[in-house]
Amino acid sequence: MNVRSHSRATLSSPTRRRLLIAAGLGTTATWSGLSLAASGNTSGRRFVLVILRGGMDGLSAVPAIGDPDFAAARGPLGVFPTPALALEGPFALHPELGQLHALYRRGELAVIHGVGLAYRNRSHFDAQQVLESGGTRPFELATGWLGRALVVSDAKAIALDTAVPLVLRGKAAIDTWAPSTLPDPSHDLVARIERLYRDDRPLAAALARARELHLDGAAMSGITTDAMQLGPRGAFAMLARRAAEFLAQPNGPQAAVLELGGWDTHANQANPTGALPYALRQLDAGLAALREGLAAGDNVWRRTVVVVASEFGREVAINGTLGTDHGTGGAAFVLGGAVRGGRVVADWPGLAKNDRFEGRDLRTTTDLRAVLKGVLGDHLQVTRARLDAEVFPESRAIRPLALLV
Repeated sequence: MNVRSHSRATLSSPTRRRLLIAAGLGTTATWSGLSLAASGNTSGRRFVLVILRGGMDGLSAVPAIGDPDFAAARGPLGVFPTPALALEGPFALHPELGQLHALYRRGELAVIHGVGLAYRNRSHFDAQQVLESGGTRPFELATGWLGRALVVSDAKAIALDTAVPLVLRGKAAIDTWAPSTLPDPSHDLVARIERLYRDDRPLAAALARARELHLDGAAMSGITTDAMQLGPRGAFAMLARRAAEFLAQPNGPQAAVLELGGWDTHANQANPTGALPYALRQLDAGLAALREGLAAGDNVWRRTVVVVASEFGREVAINGTLGTDHGTGGAAFVLGGAVRGGRVVADWPGLAKNDRFEGRDLRTTTDLRAVLKGVLGDHLQVTRARLDAEVFPESRAIRPLALLV
């Protein structure tokens, strides 16, 4: 792997150590459901977005254990029950991310650190709106960046949830599907509904499409178990497997969006049996299930890219309840068979208090839109002009990151 690591001074802080890691960067530089986007594109390429709702602590998921200020800055949060899993440079993965670490070692995972949004005001609702809309300010855009990108390629979309997430909203036609705790309707009831809808073309078409999706789902795996009976961890892995089944179909969906909550860790964050390790285990198991499903058979995994991102990171220092409060910069993951992995991409700002945003947060040095523009451009063949003007409006100054093979 061509990985370069060096320091560079900055005008604002001549003594601050900045690590630029990854070839080319120096020159360019509450589980809540599953959604899918289907496309008429027959290229066979697949894209998955995983939204971590609640604000994942990037310095716990990807601790910078080799940073000279890490131990003092993090205190008890910098101590793990078992050794962190070494990456390159000063970075490591949380010990609960063992299967992600295996992907990294296989060259199928790139870690992006110091990544974030243009939004800086620490509200979950506003930050999630910006994350999904692709704008710079809350509610300036009413559709989602992925929905707009898929319209460019004349794509259809399907949401495996009770509602379509903002990131998929746009002008494309969208189907929905969600696991149900109710028994299937009787044939007699369906026949009556068909007669009722017979003279209403939109309702008749919607019912026909719903029956088609129901049959597709039953044919793929027959999963009818109430997801909540599996527990949140089992439910997320089950949904990831279902996503893989849809995506692996020869004419199946082109893109998928999974959501995983539980990242708002204001208290007891370092507890080995607490919310954060549990959420990390869910994420690790779900991504492993997604890979396993896509790598089987025709090996769709080799032409898949997965982006994992949260609405913001968290403060560097521990709070009074042994957790962390809302921050800005954090970490993201890009994985898949089409990813040039085995590397950390980080314009590392350092963890000394003077290097933090507002003296509190890991400073954002990589705009998440640079990650997304790189993937959408190189993988889904969305042109740079459309990325700059339509998918991420007014983002011409943000250059795409080259992250793929």
